[in-house]
Amino acid sequence: MKKLLNTLFVTTQGAYLAKEGETVLVNVEKETKLRVPIHNLGSIVCFGNVLCSPFLMGMCGERSVTLSFLTEHGRFLARVHGPVHGNVLLRREQYRRADDPQACEQVARAIVTAKVANCRVVLQRAVRDKADLADTRIPKTLEDLLSYLHDLQNMEDVDRIRGIEGIAANAYFGVFDHLITANKDHFFFKERSRRPPLDNVNALLSFLYTLLVHDVTGALEAVGLDPGVGFLHRDRPGRPGLALDLMEELRPYLADRLALSLVNRQQVKPGGFTKTESGAVTMDDDTRKTVLVAWQERKKEEITHPFIQEKIEIGLLPHVQAMLLARHLRGDLEGYPPFLWK
Repeated sequence: MKKLLNTLFVTTQGAYLAKEGETVLVNVEKETKLRVPIHNLGSIVCFGNVLCSPFLMGMCGERSVTLSFLTEHGRFLARVHGPVHGNVLLRREQYRRADDPQACEQVARAIVTAKVANCRVVLQRAVRDKADLADTRIPKTLEDLLSYLHDLQNMEDVDRIRGIEGIAANAYFGVFDHLITANKDHFFFKERSRRPPLDNVNALLSFLYTLLVHDVTGALEAVGLDPGVGFLHRDRPGRPGLALDLMEELRPYLADRLALSLVNRQQVKPGGFTKTESGAVTMDDDTRKTVLVAWQERKKEEITHPFIQEKIEIGLLPHVQAMLLARHLRGDLEGYPPFLWK
């Protein structure tokens, strides 16, 4: 399990990845900059103009090391992986449940409940740490989110659950700007914007969400589930519906908190963000590297998982949740236990 934490991020434009024995080489201008044994890697993520040899692709497929390609700014392009692993019976059960409205409702309700609850914890901790936030709209938003949690308990229609999820997200992001305390002239949040992100904070969030969905997708594939068939998100060609489902409950804890920490501790600088003629905001190479290092360091921190009651590294959260979902679909667990941050 621990090797699944190790992701090689390649951001240097013009880099070429090759195979040498059991080692991954990263070459830049015909000079080897890095050597990594393949057994130390769980995945490789390439940003922008990064090339890979077919022999390396073959080795990655044989060793179950997922190779992903993103644009220089973090938009997902493609993924290369080897033969599908896992029990075909588990996937067949996943597809049956995805076609069963009652089964969809059960899983979707658990996921959205955890997402709303975790958003509340982000806001509660902010108010606890900064007393003057009590004079903002955050206390009212906390009450609203608690009301949505009560509404979800007896909700039996997936469309209504999606509606509550959208309303709760709007309420949460409606006060997100109050959580930003540094460089307010450059780091502010008015509303969630994506494809493209229209301000620095949205650019940072979108990049972190891309990293999270990559990790969740790998975790689902590792336990034998199909990342493309979800319960909350509708099926759409090319969209990893189940990965998007599972990341919802993890977003506030893993991505939103890290984004706020990077901004408030001034680890990312205004000069690292650029607005293009189209209005899209992008991060430069140094800023992306700063975020990637912080992401990897965050994943090494340890917590006690609230359901399995074991101490794990945070980077294993997607893998534990994927395992619990698989156990639920097999019938070992009556319901899916989402991650609830305490």
